Amino acid sequence: MNNPIQPFLDFQDALILDGGLATELEARGCDLRDELWSARLLLDDPAVIRQVHRDYYRAGADCGISASYQATIPALMARGLTEAEAIALLRLSVHLVLEARDQFWADPANRVGRLRPIAAASVGPYGAALADGSEYSGNYDLDEVGLVDWHRQRWHILAESGADILACETIPSHSEARALARLTTETPDMPVWMSFSCGDGRSLHDGTSIAEVASDLDKVEQVVAMGINCTPPSYIPSLIREVRAMTQKPIVVYPNSGEEYDAVQKVWLGQSIPSEFGTFSREWRREGAALIGGCCRTTPAHIRQIADRMRRNE
Repeated sequence: MNNPIQPFLDFQDALILDGGLATELEARGCDLRDELWSARLLLDDPAVIRQVHRDYYRAGADCGISASYQATIPALMARGLTEAEAIALLRLSVHLVLEARDQFWADPANRVGRLRPIAAASVGPYGAALADGSEYSGNYDLDEVGLVDWHRQRWHILAESGADILACETIPSHSEARALARLTTETPDMPVWMSFSCGDGRSLHDGTSIAEVASDLDKVEQVVAMGINCTPPSYIPSLIREVRAMTQKPIVVYPNSGEEYDAVQKVWLGQSIPSEFGTFSREWRREGAALIGGCCRTTPAHIRQIADRMRRNE
């Protein structure tokens, strides 16, 4: 199995991830008030998704993540697509990242001091498909076997899409982590990272300690990195330490911007300053994180700040 992460760790001791996709699309005027969220634009305006991916590579990202987080076969078919058309859209989500990467890399000026970036296929949690917020609770109506069955078709489509790695993101529960780990045995040549959504400095949203989950995943060969995403920055240092105590595998972190979402008013509160986020990234790196980027409300400006600090090797 090829590990696409290692060349970046050898070259610059870190791999820089991209930032928020959906919130960046909204900032550019896209209406995502839809259960498909950013995946809606795979149908309506794929070019704008490609442009955002390209802008993240230009900002310094070594890895772009596809718009497949909330795209599932049942949800797409509920829009009137055939199964074949839904599968084609899942593949398109990865092809858009690959096209953006290739367009970026075609300019020799972009190659200075850089390795050729990679592309990750996003595997969102079951809760994301429910669009009921349960990816932040892990309160599911499926057990582990049911989650394996639910994820299987999309897993294989994305594993065969041309992506360099699968990004299992915002996983809220131990049972879903175990289900995804079982699927890795069906695609032994595809590397995977797993990152979890957490409600405090030591536990997944379902209450399981992240140390326990990391200990389990340490035994799974295809899981080449693990960590945390879609979590407030304030919890990240503690969570890194919890994971580091259980594994020597690279740790991935891409938290939210630090702003808070008011679910009643449906607005983001507070402010995130990209340069401060970049400063936080140095702390995460010192704690042991090796793959670093941003999630909700982070922008190319945030990633540029991280890249500046990582590539100066501070």
